[in-house]
Formats: sequence, structure tokens, C-alpha cells
Amino acid sequence: MIGGGGLVAATAAAARSALALLLPRVCVACERLLRAEERGLVCGLCWSRVALLPAPTCLRCGHPTGGRACTWCALWPPWVRAVRSVAWMPGGVAGRLVHALKYEGWWKVGEAMADRMARLPWPDDVCRERAAVVAVPLAAERLRARGYNQSAVLARGLAAHWRCDVWDDVLVRARATGAQARLTRAERLGNVAGAFLARAEARSRLRGRHVVLVDDVVTTAATLVACADALVAGGARIVSCVTFGRARAASDRT
Repeated sequence: MIGGGGLVAATAAAARSALALLLPRVCVACERLLRAEERGLVCGLCWSRVALLPAPTCLRCGHPTGGRACTWCALWPPWVRAVRSVAWMPGGVAGRLVHALKYEGWWKVGEAMADRMARLPWPDDVCRERAAVVAVPLAAERLRARGYNQSAVLARGLAAHWRCDVWDDVLVRARATGAQARLTRAERLGNVAGAFLARAEARSRLRGRHVVLVDDVVTTAATLVACADALVAGGARIVSCVTFGRARAASDRT
């Protein structure tokens, strides 16, 4: 005879089995059926195939140096303290995950991506000083179409791991910008110039603080630099940046 607790457990297990039969879980990266012990939306094999940025990396910008002097730091103004990313993009599993997060409605995969971002090593002063995380804001039209800001999903996940605040009301897009994908760095900088502003009412919160900007991918750094400029203009003392994906520089292909 099954007791009350055992009956509930058996019923729940049967319900899960029936649901798995009717709606089998698949990996959003490879579309392979997920095993029962695999949690989340990505299979273990795909996570193992993410092309992580290799060591050694620059202590400031986190870019792989291959033992050479870092050239990627030149992209960042002096008020950007440190930059970190998880994986190379475009392409590969990392590219597939970002595409699922941004364009296919799989916002839940952002939680697992944020978990990997939270494990990245930082200089001690960044860990001590980070007051809050700030997501790169999405244009209003894209937010309506997508239903969520993928960078905000990552920011919330990071804040939960780091046990710090999410400031989702300090940075706004002052104007819409065109697609960046096919633009050069100079064109990207022009495209986002003046596109972001710190809210006037948020200046007292920002004043003298170290905040961490969050985005899904960094390519030429134009968007993150524009956001960092706006935050510093709004009173922040210094800014660090973190993304899931990072595009290779020309020197990384040689």
C-alpha cells in the first residue's frame, strides 16, 4: 500500500513521464533529445563544445593575447576598468545559443549563459566595488517585437549569482540605431554616438559608483563604449563590461 506522500510522488513522476512523452525536451543548440538527468535547455555535449576564450588573457580586457602584447585594450576608454567574455563568436555553439536567446524566444537559456558569465575571473577591485549590473537597453521597437531584452535576462542572472542590484532604470536609448552587423568599427561608433543617456533621476545613484555593463556579444565594442560613456557622464566613477560572446579581432585569425 502506498502512503499519501508516496502516492503524490508516484503521481508526479507519472505526470512527468507522460509530459516527456508528449512534449520531449530537446537541446536548443543541437536539437538532440535531452536525457532525463540533463537540466535546462542545453545538453552537456553542447556546453562542452562552447569555444571558450583561451588563456593567457589580458588582465584588463580579458582578450586572449597568445603571449603577445594586448592590442584589444585600445578599443576601451580609460574609464572602462575591466572587460570579460565567455566564448568566441560568431558561429559554433555559442552563436547558436545567442541566436536562440535573441531571436527564437528561448529567454530561459539566458539563465544558464549568465551562470557561465558569473564564473569568469575578475580583478579583486572589481569584485569589491561593483555596485550593480546594468543591461544595454534595447530599442523600443525591438523590445516590443521580442517581448524581452536579452541583455536584461543575462543581467538578472548575473545579479543573482553576484548578489548585487540590477539597475534597469538608469540607462536609456535616446534614439533608435540601425543594425550594426555589416558596419565597420568607425561606422558602428557613428551609429551609436549619442544613442544612450543616463536618466537624470538616476545620477545620485550612479555618482561615484562602479557598475558592470552587460550585453550578449561584443564585436567592435562600439555599443558598450557608448553606454559606458553615458554612465560616466551620468556620474559613474568607473565601468566594467561583461558579455557571453566575443568576436575575434583580426590579429586572432593570424
